[in-house]
Formats: sequence, structure tokens, C-alpha cells
Amino acid sequence: MKFITTLQQDEDGIWIAECPAIPGCVSQGKTQQEATANLREAMQACLAVRSAQGMPLVVETREIELQTA
Repeated sequence: MKFITTLQQDEDGIWIAECPAIPGCVSQGKTQQEATANLREAMQACLAVRSAQGMPLVVETREIELQTA
């Protein structure tokens, strides 16, 4: 499975990685690579828990285009 993820650096320099399609699935790391690796592990764990609890694995995400001035 492929997922869209987000990466952003917080005010302390820590990288925060999130998978919007899996509710609550967030991780972090000192580098982008570490945050991404940690997120992969978190995603696997989140999907396993959601599956065991009979929950949908993911929520629907969409891309929306906005016109800016």
C-alpha cells in the first residue's frame, strides 16, 4: 500500500511525520529520514491495531485545489 505523508519541522528542530489517512498516526525524529522510518513503524502498528479492532484501516483523503489571489 502507498500512503501520502506529511513532514514538518517544529520550533525545536524535530521533524514530525504524519499519515493523514490513518487517524492518529504520527511520529517524529531528529532528521527527516529518522522521522520517516519511525512513521513507517507507527503506520504498521496503527494498521495492525485497527485491523484487530475491526475498524476501517484508513479514512478517505482527497486532494482539493484552491485558487489563491
